[in-house]
Amino acid sequence: MSELGGPGGGMTVYIARRLAQAVAVVWAAFTVTFVAVRLLPGDPVDLMLSGTNGFSTPTPEQVAEARARFGFDHPLVQQYVDALLDATHGDFGSSIQTGRPVSSMIAQALPSTLRLGATALVLALVAGTILGLLANLVPVAPLRQGLRSLPAAGISLPSFWVGLMLLQLLSFHWHLFPAFGGGGLRGLFLPACALALPGAALVAQVVGKSLHDSLRRPWADTMRAAGLTPRRLLIAHGLRNAAIPALTVLGLLVGNLIGGAVVVETVFSRPGTGLITQAAVGAQDLPVVQGVVVIAAVGFAAINLLIDLLYPLLDPRLRANTAAVAR
Repeated sequence: MSELGGPGGGMTVYIARRLAQAVAVVWAAFTVTFVAVRLLPGDPVDLMLSGTNGFSTPTPEQVAEARARFGFDHPLVQQYVDALLDATHGDFGSSIQTGRPVSSMIAQALPSTLRLGATALVLALVAGTILGLLANLVPVAPLRQGLRSLPAAGISLPSFWVGLMLLQLLSFHWHLFPAFGGGGLRGLFLPACALALPGAALVAQVVGKSLHDSLRRPWADTMRAAGLTPRRLLIAHGLRNAAIPALTVLGLLVGNLIGGAVVVETVFSRPGTGLITQAAVGAQDLPVVQGVVVIAAVGFAAINLLIDLLYPLLDPRLRANTAAVAR
């Protein structure tokens, strides 16, 4: 009891619970996807055989052989258990449409999506923080109110619409950036901006409100009385207090980026997990859909686990209460 009640024991229990929650999230994503894709109308084996035979009707022998090869001849519970055990080893089976291992397909597409997501995340954090600061530093009241209203408008804009508008203006009209599938930084800029805009609005909303609240606290009055300018007060001290709310938003932001990448990569015809997910859903390629969702869930759970572990390090009050929370 003394070990669990101490700071070290409390942190151990805290970490164990967060790990268990992360595992539960991944398991839930796997289970929901397994059930959902099997509720889709149509038969993936019939779709596959029709495509490989010039849209002709497959014979019963061909259907039976394909079902046995992909495990669809087993009871549903056995399919679930087999798929879950294989997934714990990183094996998601083979694509019904291409026959390639799903793991290799994801490994080939994932780096492009990670580059897009990382670039969009940096843009969202930088742009959102700058907008949140400006919304509290601009001396003109109407302009300050206008800046504070921008995040709400940005959050409401869907990524696909933003992407289409960027294509129309910066690619088709001004020819500044490649429209589809471009490589390098120029090809990455437009899809990253389309993906980052809702996230930047979310960060700006949280950071701006946190900074606004910081200016009303007693410690801010004390520092103003000591001669600190509003700019230095916000940048040197307000941003530090806004770190925890911004960290909380980071988990939600990563989830939005994972989901938005599918749409943005489709709009810009950019190779990545988004395109293979779209093709897999349309063709009912169950192993590919399952594999992409599980990998996305693992990434989302890992980021949120890291954020949960950073909370006690950033806030001494949380670190002091970790043992009580764990109990």
